[in-house]
Amino acid sequence: MISSVDHLIIAVNDLDQATENYKKIFGISPCWKGKHNELGTKNVLFNLENTYLELISPHEDGPGTDFIRPLIEHKGDHLAGIALGTDNVELVKENLAKNIEGVEITSGQAINDINGEKRKWKNIFLPKKLSRDLFVFIIQHTEGSLIKYECDDKSFVRSLDHVVINTQDADDFISIYRDIYKIRLALDTTIEHWKRRMLFFRTNATTIEVIEQKDKAESADELWGLAWVVESIEEAHKRLINKNIDVTPIKKGLKKGTLVATIKSHTCNVPTLLIEHIK
Repeated sequence: MISSVDHLIIAVNDLDQATENYKKIFGISPCWKGKHNELGTKNVLFNLENTYLELISPHEDGPGTDFIRPLIEHKGDHLAGIALGTDNVELVKENLAKNIEGVEITSGQAINDINGEKRKWKNIFLPKKLSRDLFVFIIQHTEGSLIKYECDDKSFVRSLDHVVINTQDADDFISIYRDIYKIRLALDTTIEHWKRRMLFFRTNATTIEVIEQKDKAESADELWGLAWVVESIEEAHKRLINKNIDVTPIKKGLKKGTLVATIKSHTCNVPTLLIEHIK
């Protein structure tokens, strides 16, 4: 039913500054700049091999601005949402309706200020029972596409490795993401060193990593962090340092055959990891 982590959303107050920050982090320029006229928001998109990142900010009066402005005032810039992709939104609606009432499909469209191209899509905004209080929605792109990611520079970010979500209830998360959304549960384990249960849901060459924290102060789930793949973490590290980005020394990752470094600045308050999978 769900075929991809279609894109990640970071809510920001200053879209121009956030764009410059992620141009430095990724090494690439955005492929899209536009507005959601019906929502009152504006956005910038960075397309990668297996997903895209959306930076979104308030622009004019509208329901989108009404939604994200209080969040930014409360949290500052932050990882705000996940869009799950599907190839058949009508079928998704039919399947979700078996579990909950009031599932509706909405439509959207926008024009790229860079080249004038138009994209259209259909969304299902999920009720709290299925979103677990996260801003998670389902999307099917129906017209137009983003410029395909093409880059030979080994220091540039290529793809999303994983997105991290904190929860107090891993079992309920499984009942939704595996049993309803039909996303493959690739791993369910307990990390003794952290005393944390960890779930890996796999789709479109990326992972939704869920960490159960039963002692978490707030009951609501929390979108926490992102891990981006580079072909050469050594070259990426040098490039970031040259851009005056604060990044930790390279070290071996928890997963065998990986090297990692943490980006400590320019991330719009999103905990961010760089990772190289050693061939």
